[in-house]
Amino acid sequence: MICCRIVNRGQRHVWNHAQIVVILWNDKTGVRLIKPSKSVVARNFAIEKLEQTGRFVLFLGQVVRYTFKRPVRVRLYLEQMEKIGVDSVPIITLSSLAIGMIFALQMISFLQPFRAEIATGSAVALSMSREFAPVVTTLMLIAKNGSAMAAELGTMKVTEQLDAMETMSVEPIHYLVVPRVIASLVMFPMLTLLANVVGVLGAFLIATGAYELEAATYLAQMFRDLQPTDVYSGLIKAAVMGVIVSTICTYHGLHSLSGARGVGESSTHAVVASSVSILIADYLMATVMMAVMY
Repeated sequence: MICCRIVNRGQRHVWNHAQIVVILWNDKTGVRLIKPSKSVVARNFAIEKLEQTGRFVLFLGQVVRYTFKRPVRVRLYLEQMEKIGVDSVPIITLSSLAIGMIFALQMISFLQPFRAEIATGSAVALSMSREFAPVVTTLMLIAKNGSAMAAELGTMKVTEQLDAMETMSVEPIHYLVVPRVIASLVMFPMLTLLANVVGVLGAFLIATGAYELEAATYLAQMFRDLQPTDVYSGLIKAAVMGVIVSTICTYHGLHSLSGARGVGESSTHAVVASSVSILIADYLMATVMMAVMY
């Protein structure tokens, strides 16, 4: 919304949420624009971001409230689980296999001067289960499903399908958002577990096939160093990241601006915000888990 206020004769202030532009009118020279000071721009930018944060917190509260509200539409939950989980198996398998094989190559070349190549399996298994599997799986799902969530809900917003749902007494958050959040909460850990297995398998193939390491000793060393808590920590991270990604992407989709450009911008913002948020969350969770679980 643009607001105008006449301050003095011949002077007018025009401002919006992001910036303030002062327009000076002179009969001889015409209109001249004076840009606001950096402090004013920074203040308004901070206010706008605080408003967005408040709206997102209120949105999270609505999601939690509608999660436990009937009716429970099981069909929608299963459809989203299939779309997020089953349809993502090929890309998760391919990406985790490549990461496991590349990591094994790097670790073997690093450990060879120390004659410690046999520890490659332990290094790959620990790294995949604690960090690589949940983070890479989440980033792949942001690119595949997160952007789709934002674009789909944004299109429904600009075409007034959400308004039509409300006229039929169907709450969009209950019908559209909650199934996606629950499906992400369930399927992200399952895909992370798949990434763990495939990544370790890829490293095993490189170590025993290309570098001819002893398979029995390789596996014995890996299973001796890998603990159940290492796997559990990665699954916990994946579940938290699934909730973060689904809520951020659906929020941006429901708050899309009009037109194709608005939908595209909301999808872009959703992908960027989700990617940054899961990296920050991963660091915070890793810090806590290092002190509690490992």
